[in-house]
Amino acid sequence: MNEVHFSHERSDWETPQDLYDKLNEEFNFNIDVCATAENAKHSNYISPEQDGLQQDWRGVCWMNPPYGREIGNWIRKAYEESRKGCTVVCLLPSRTDTCWWHEYVMKGEIRFIRGRLKFAGAKNAAPFPSVIVIFRPKMRSISA
Repeated sequence: MNEVHFSHERSDWETPQDLYDKLNEEFNFNIDVCATAENAKHSNYISPEQDGLQQDWRGVCWMNPPYGREIGNWIRKAYEESRKGCTVVCLLPSRTDTCWWHEYVMKGEIRFIRGRLKFAGAKNAAPFPSVIVIFRPKMRSISA
């Protein structure tokens, strides 16, 4: 039996560098909104001590949130910040049966990832599918 339990051993799995680089080439991120010094993908990042859920986000944000019980709070925050004007690109587990998926993820652009990711520093591929979700700024209507 596989002894790796991603959701229980830790919740801060580091984004694979090649995946981040490809997305950064497309989006040109200016901040990693949910990172530690060990797993930050951008030199500008919000640490757990700074609490990204309490900060205002600006620009084009990268988010690989903790995959534990608090993930719904992070996804709600990403969606809400996009309504204020920023773009948030998220790496998430594909959990289509959850409330947060239906309340927020389905309002974004969803890019399913084929196969299973191997997170940086992990021995094996993740035991769950992953997805990229993009929340873009709310389009303002143009008055005539």
